[in-house]
Amino acid sequence: MLYGQVIGTVWATRKDPGLVGMTFLIVREMDLDGTPRDTYVVAADAVGAGEGETVLVAQGSSGRQTALTTGKAIDAVIMAIVDRVDVTEPDGALAGDAA
Repeated sequence: MLYGQVIGTVWATRKDPGLVGMTFLIVREMDLDGTPRDTYVVAADAVGAGEGETVLVAQGSSGRQTALTTGKAIDAVIMAIVDRVDVTEPDGALAGDAA
């Protein structure tokens, strides 16, 4: 699973009929503390995410297991909008809050 932030939209007016009506968003991977990484993925949006939101992305065969993507040519799907992340480090510090 990928943790990241929606940074844009991919517009495709001509696509496979099974993908008509789907929105494709560009997600930039992040570290748990919110630091952006240099990796990106285009993911089908199954939850109504918007630009700037922190999301979880399922990839590969798991990306085809949502109600929206079952049996479709999808390699990545946004399947959750993150409200908050709590990580307890070994020293007891709390890091990573996406809200």
